Amino acid sequence: MITRKSKREIEKMEAAGKLLVQAHKEIAKMIKPGITTMEIDTFIEKFLAENGATPEQKGYNGYPNAICASINDEICHGFPREEKLKDGDIVTIDMVVNLDGGLADSAWTYTVGNVDEKGKRLLEVSKTSLDKAVEQAQIGNRIGDIGHAIQSYAEGEGFSVVRDFTGHGIGPTIHEEPHIPHFGLPNKGLRLKEGMVITIEPMINEGSWHSKMDDNGWTARTVDGGRSAQYEHTIVITKEGPLLTTDQAKY
Repeated sequence: MITRKSKREIEKMEAAGKLLVQAHKEIAKMIKPGITTMEIDTFIEKFLAENGATPEQKGYNGYPNAICASINDEICHGFPREEKLKDGDIVTIDMVVNLDGGLADSAWTYTVGNVDEKGKRLLEVSKTSLDKAVEQAQIGNRIGDIGHAIQSYAEGEGFSVVRDFTGHGIGPTIHEEPHIPHFGLPNKGLRLKEGMVITIEPMINEGSWHSKMDDNGWTARTVDGGRSAQYEHTIVITKEGPLLTTDQAKY
């Protein structure tokens, strides 16, 4: 069932989004060669607790950590680990914050030290793909308009769009209807309505869009070893246009 959120629910989700943005800004200061993603996970757990919030995905279907940390060819749901990040890596940190029952979900891909030009371009195209998709998150538009905006741009730039994982509705739990694919046809799919809250989170690959699963049952990675990047916002559909609760430029 698709739920449309009340003003009070949206205000709580905005507060969670503000805290999530602050968490990402702290992470951005920490990312450098030699740090481990487990250190980031430990920091986030403490940071959220100090601010009266909890990591919503910890314990979700048995997931053990406060963040997902996906390095290089890992597409999503990478486990934090003690392996040190190396110069030239890229790492996606994804988390869901629960603050007083309001949820916010945002992933961000970071460069570690000096990343090659193709890697920088991957991140740039991935971020622009999200921006173009957000522009389509308007009352009366369809879900296919969002996916088409991502696919047409990313593929036009020589990259591929992961098909196996989608955005989603959010609140009061992490994954709600509807699914938001990052590929598709314009003017197809469910219409967006005022009060819906969704995530848009394109995962863009250097090579093939196909993925394979690690033995842990969680981590997806590219089949060809190409790198993958992801950016994600939580978005409220409003009369005034898309409201980004996780807008890093706003807080």
